[in-house]
Amino acid sequence: MLDVSFADVLAAIGVVLNGLPQGLLALTYGFAAFPTALAFGVGALGAAVVGSVAPISFQAETIVMAGTMGKERRERLSIVLWTGAVMAVVGLLGLLTPATEFVGDTILTAMMAGVGLILARVAMNMIKDSKIVGGVSLAAAMLVYLFSQDLVYTIVISVVAGSLAGYWRQSGRKVQIDAPNEKLELQRPFWNSRIVRGTLALVTLQVGGNIAYATITGDIAERAVNVDHVTVYSGIASALSALFGGGPVEAIISGTGAAPNPVASGVLMMILMAVLLALKLLPKVAAYVPSQSIAGFLFVLGALVVLPANMELALQGNPMVVGTTTVVTLGTDPFLGMVAGVAVRAFLTLIGGM
Repeated sequence: MLDVSFADVLAAIGVVLNGLPQGLLALTYGFAAFPTALAFGVGALGAAVVGSVAPISFQAETIVMAGTMGKERRERLSIVLWTGAVMAVVGLLGLLTPATEFVGDTILTAMMAGVGLILARVAMNMIKDSKIVGGVSLAAAMLVYLFSQDLVYTIVISVVAGSLAGYWRQSGRKVQIDAPNEKLELQRPFWNSRIVRGTLALVTLQVGGNIAYATITGDIAERAVNVDHVTVYSGIASALSALFGGGPVEAIISGTGAAPNPVASGVLMMILMAVLLALKLLPKVAAYVPSQSIAGFLFVLGALVVLPANMELALQGNPMVVGTTTVVTLGTDPFLGMVAGVAVRAFLTLIGGM
């Protein structure tokens, strides 16, 4: 039985609030909220069984990558499902650490820097779609983050500011939300070239993300984290979610790690999120929150957090490898970026040995 204190509950609620705007982002790409409750149920069960302090939730990077690499909803769901299945197998076989050791920290961090640029680009496209909502969201996010350096405050205030701007623009009318997918309906995954490429890209992204985010949460909790365990239950959760029309989930940097009982707080967070999604409350919130209201947070996350933090680490390695990996990632996807980085590294090693 997991002990839960009042501080554990507060931490769980805080992480839920942080995850909801990213859940709204998932809705804009056609991922349904109701089936995603299954993912959080699997995550809660998995973390409780193995005693993991690393919860799973919505992650903007994964949502954007899956959403942009699939051209329509069925392709996106197939990408998420196959990615989840691959990640679960990778975790079960304990292949995560050997794979990352082969690729190396320089290429992984350079790839993540490229992902940061992708997030910033998506944010700018959102602002182009709605200059008022996106512009207000961006201004609020920049101001809040520059003064607070706190992503939770940044996401909440920028989304609220963007939503108020949207409400003013609509003269007080709700945004009309069509939510035909909010039901459990078995989806039939399939393959094509875009899905294969999207799956490889998402697997590459999640390998780096699971190790980085789960480890950071473990450091906050001062507990060791078995990333293979996290990869198994996050992979199964994503695959099951997509099988019924839901969105992707993965390891996150979670404030529940700082709670007195980090395992219990993380499990509670996932249970609360599962309940909110099962009650179909997220689409109701979306009626008052324009999708462009998350633009400010996405820009800050990509340009001010993910890009500089990873680029600083990456540039401790060979700048040619770093530059190639980052630019190819931005221009194509994380998998091709990683392959390009490995190829350049091998070439430089070859000519250096001649």
